[in-house]
Amino acid sequence: MNYNGTWDLESIFKGGTQSEEVQTQLASVKEDIARYADQLKAWDSDSGTDASALQQLLKQQEVIGNSLGQVGTFINMWHDAFMNDEHASVVKGQVMELRSEIQQLSTIFTKKLVAISDNHWSNLLNDASLKEISFSLDEIREQGKRLLSEDEEKLIAKLNKDGIAAWSDLYNTVGSIMTVPFTDKDGKTTELSIGQAMNKMYADPDAAVRAELFEDWEKVWSKNGPVFADILNHLAGYRLTLQDAHGRKGHLEEPLEYNRMTEETLRAMWSAVDAQKQTFLDYLAQKATLLGMDKLGWQDVDAPVALGNTKPTRFTYDEACDFIIENFTSFGPKLTDFTKHALENRWVEAEDRANKRPGGYCTSLPEFKESRIFMTFTGSPSDTSTLAHELGHAFHSHVMNDLPELNQGYAMNVAETASTFAETIIADATVKNAATDEEKVSLLANKLEGATAMFLNIRARFLFEDSFYTERAKGIVSEKRLNELMVDAQKEAFGDTLSSYHPHFWAAKLHFFIDRVPFYNFPYTFGYLFSLGIYAEYLKHPEGFEEKYIALLRDTGSMKVEDLAKKHLDVDVTKEDFWAAGIELVGKDVEEFVELTTKLQN
Repeated sequence: MNYNGTWDLESIFKGGTQSEEVQTQLASVKEDIARYADQLKAWDSDSGTDASALQQLLKQQEVIGNSLGQVGTFINMWHDAFMNDEHASVVKGQVMELRSEIQQLSTIFTKKLVAISDNHWSNLLNDASLKEISFSLDEIREQGKRLLSEDEEKLIAKLNKDGIAAWSDLYNTVGSIMTVPFTDKDGKTTELSIGQAMNKMYADPDAAVRAELFEDWEKVWSKNGPVFADILNHLAGYRLTLQDAHGRKGHLEEPLEYNRMTEETLRAMWSAVDAQKQTFLDYLAQKATLLGMDKLGWQDVDAPVALGNTKPTRFTYDEACDFIIENFTSFGPKLTDFTKHALENRWVEAEDRANKRPGGYCTSLPEFKESRIFMTFTGSPSDTSTLAHELGHAFHSHVMNDLPELNQGYAMNVAETASTFAETIIADATVKNAATDEEKVSLLANKLEGATAMFLNIRARFLFEDSFYTERAKGIVSEKRLNELMVDAQKEAFGDTLSSYHPHFWAAKLHFFIDRVPFYNFPYTFGYLFSLGIYAEYLKHPEGFEEKYIALLRDTGSMKVEDLAKKHLDVDVTKEDFWAAGIELVGKDVEEFVELTTKLQN
């Protein structure tokens, strides 16, 4: 089947960033906010007995949030697809202004919840209309106990848009105008966007091309290093100041709270990874041998492996879509039907072209109760896995659409569970479909890219960020020191397996500059390993498993992860053995890779 690999943006708002429909909706949101503010002010929460009044306020919050979210998502989508549209920043500013107003009102709402006595609060949550969302309301109230005075929180909300959010936007703006020069074999030099350069640097089968691009890549990020060092320092400084003002005991407390998990769980996971990382270092060493290198360079870690005359497996976008649908069919009809609908209705922006931001993501159009996916598809099995990954995110949101709005707010770690589960289905399918041992080796290498990313690359990101925040609490961290911390983290994670490292990775990785979510790293590894536990259960009991899987996903917005794992998997994620079992499962892929390549080399 033929699939259009570009978004249908006109079906959301006509006219792009200059859309009159967008401006009309923003004006409507502003009016809704004013009405909500009046009703919030009039709400007498002292008695804590009026469930209907609280329900009405929650409904208004939902309408405002969905309406503004629709515009915000649309503008971000447009700007990511067309980075040279300068007017996008203007509309983003309008959205940010309204979000600041909402944040101020959210503070007032939360403080009113905190003011309700414990007895009245308990009675309120026992009301039939609120019982289903009691977990989320309790969470808001408990976190609200950290809030400062209403005036102080109002000032913070106003400053956010020109503070932490502005620094994050500045990073995106600078990155959007950066290019990396590339000279092809005919001597023609072109300027690649950051996204294009990154894709080619990691995926080109020619080691010389990868090395040349990596050298120029580092130069470009180094040239702008002082700017990015300033941005990162101010982002972190702003965040640390707020954490301290809100009585947080350390820089990990906020991300752990956001991900609804304990530090005990985090430490158990990383301990298991460290204990078994040698398996994956051995894999990288074997890969270096296959590529004719003593050691892999940083840019070679994800390089394609092709033995003999085997060429790297390639997909057209249409082939990738059909392949995903075919293999989702073996799992369950609901995932399959949803995927067909998303792909046939242009929910995916996949075209490989200049002027797009790098990376991939899944985002939500709350008024439509639909998702949209952004990526750049270049034809590799890795891109096919990425598409499956993002479709997994979209399916996760889809199966929760009929739940109360407050119960749909799942955190990043469990979000990565659904995406990785979908990705694993496709990665396994590509390996099983291999026509020869040589092709199987290539596809196993592609599958193991994910494992090395989760256990080594993301481990390095976490180690860096943990060290950086510790030092930033004492003062500004220089660009040179940031490079040192980054290389130290990479060496600890990768050992002495690599011949070169990426000092400016802290600058090149968007995740370090996201303002909304601190520590945008460990949740990936959590989700990856948690999904392996679910996948192992699926392989043992595939019949009817889709419904059990959906039941777990539907609970992700209303439970702490320790309780979620106990209820649906009957496991204790605070113990290292749960995580070790998942890592051992991936280790079997390494064993097969080494066995096959050794046989083929002899």
